[in-house]
Amino acid sequence: MFEIMPFDRRSYRTYNPFRELQEMERQFWGDQHSVSTAFRTDITETGDAYKLEADLPGFKKEEIKIDIDDDILVIKAEHSEDKDEKDDNGSYLRRERYYGSYSRSFNVSEIDQEGISAAYENGVLTLTMPKKAPVKPESRHLEIL
Repeated sequence: MFEIMPFDRRSYRTYNPFRELQEMERQFWGDQHSVSTAFRTDITETGDAYKLEADLPGFKKEEIKIDIDDDILVIKAEHSEDKDEKDDNGSYLRRERYYGSYSRSFNVSEIDQEGISAAYENGVLTLTMPKKAPVKPESRHLEIL
């Protein structure tokens, strides 16, 4: 007859008549409605360099910006699109606007920043980042006075 539910103080402070519908929608669709500002990347080591591949499908090369500031490499991609469909009278049948912005940051303190090269093909941004030459410690002899 009755269902035993754990007591949750937060549920009694604010009344939300749509809580169960929202939970049902979240379970059905998953967390697709959550906003993500990141994109998938793969980083591989190729001996004397690192290769970073970033998945950015649907973006044009001009919509992708790569900046380096204080040993931090930042990849940003922004995309916006308007779709308008009008009838013969000029009235809108459908009008949609899309906007997406993604960003990732990487530490490149161990990278030769002057040698980084970038290419974008088939929705994949590829950065080739050569490693810095290892610094050999100097050895020296000290005379005792």
